[in-house]
Amino acid sequence: MAILKFRAYFEEDDSIYRDIAVKHTQSFLDLHFIILKSFEFDNKHQATFYRSNDKWLRGREISIEKYDKAYKAEPLIMSVTTVGSEIRNPNEKFIYVYDFTRNWTFLVELISVSKDENPKLTYPAIIRSEGIAPSQYGTKSILGDRFVDVEEKYDLTKGVEGFSEEGGVADDDAADDTTPEEESGADDKEEV
Repeated sequence: MAILKFRAYFEEDDSIYRDIAVKHTQSFLDLHFIILKSFEFDNKHQATFYRSNDKWLRGREISIEKYDKAYKAEPLIMSVTTVGSEIRNPNEKFIYVYDFTRNWTFLVELISVSKDENPKLTYPAIIRSEGIAPSQYGTKSILGDRFVDVEEKYDLTKGVEGFSEEGGVADDDAADDTTPEEESGADDKEEV
């Protein structure tokens, strides 16, 4: 049985990636779930794969389910399409899109094929993780979930102390009408 090893890159930063191993007989649905797990995403949104070329252009779609859309070709369905059936060359590429609202995009590239199945692994398996995964719904702290960012709130409708609401100097803090010469003591005139 062939073991296919893929690298799934976060599209916006290729230093963030996960290496994933799947059996060639497993489905794209299995690949979908293991990618979500590896990046710590939930499974609440739609997703799809696209066949791709070396320039990462989107080809035929492999969808999680059928939905009404104008296609040149019917999309394949993840649950019935095996990963091995879509491997045409040794450096096959796919684009994986999750959550069509936020449009999380991952570039999935075949990096090796082997016949040696590791008996210690349950496939599909996460082999390697590099970089901190992006947070699915907002910012993620390096310190973990226990650390909470404190948001300070300001009332921007009131003037700041010492300034009027228009941004100038407030009347009560306005400088008196003396000139710089007067301030330096020029008003102490010598008698001639």
